[in-house]
Amino acid sequence: MTQRAGFVALIGEPNAGKSTLLNRMVGAKVSIVTHKVQTTRARIRGVALEGEAQIVFVDTPGLFRPRRRLDRAMVAAAWGGAADADIVVLLVEAHRGRTPGVDAIIETLRERVAEGRTVALAINKIDRVKAEALLALSADLNEAYPFARSFMISAERGHGVDDLRRWLAETLPEGPWLYPEDQIADLPMRMIAAEMTREKLTLRLHQELPYELTVETENWEDRKDGSTRIDQIVYVARDGHKGIVLGHKGETIKSVSQAARAEIAEFIGRPVHLFLTVKVRPGWLDEAERYSEMGLDFRDGD
Repeated sequence: MTQRAGFVALIGEPNAGKSTLLNRMVGAKVSIVTHKVQTTRARIRGVALEGEAQIVFVDTPGLFRPRRRLDRAMVAAAWGGAADADIVVLLVEAHRGRTPGVDAIIETLRERVAEGRTVALAINKIDRVKAEALLALSADLNEAYPFARSFMISAERGHGVDDLRRWLAETLPEGPWLYPEDQIADLPMRMIAAEMTREKLTLRLHQELPYELTVETENWEDRKDGSTRIDQIVYVARDGHKGIVLGHKGETIKSVSQAARAEIAEFIGRPVHLFLTVKVRPGWLDEAERYSEMGLDFRDGD
């Protein structure tokens, strides 16, 4: 059999299920999944193997109307990922249907994605609506854009995901694999570990600090006893935020640290000692260095 390999960009509105689909496809938790909008900042790639094909997923930030520098850099990263990919998959939530946001993405697809590029439609969360509504939505969207194929899926439950993965594998260009077989993400482990901690903070703090924090892995030490010591810094923008992250008597940061440690340990397959420090850094949203840590281009925010 001929080897195939290539890049697949998952695009869609925030919360459309891109990270959930990526994790389902790759079979490991690579891109963080939370219920808060806009949690995927870095263009994390997961690698899935299907037969003789290697599918490299570009998990792009959700597409939305950017207001701040960070927002603009994230949207630029998303469209950059889509423009460079061999196949683009647009995820649309079944129960939300054809929203103004979906229409804006379709319009930009026409402008930004080269003619002849393969674009597929995946209607996600199909368990939330009736079959007739699904078929009507699919027909409506296919009238709006010439999708190569349409899929009905539930990323959370796995319905239809195997069909989509098989089709991607068959459609990618012929060529040698791009990554070693045992590699599932091209982000360094330090960044994946930081994302896992940030996910736990996001889940724990809900509305209190949606975007005003970031996490960086400052130190990573694999010890002789088979364990790993990881030191991370949680940057917040204001003094008041530090207290929120720490919580009463340090309870919040302690529970976040325990949850993150367990997940990182499971991911790297060895015991982890995780140490978190919270630092106030008022201008971090405007520092080029923070953006490169997240895999974004600071200049895209201009």
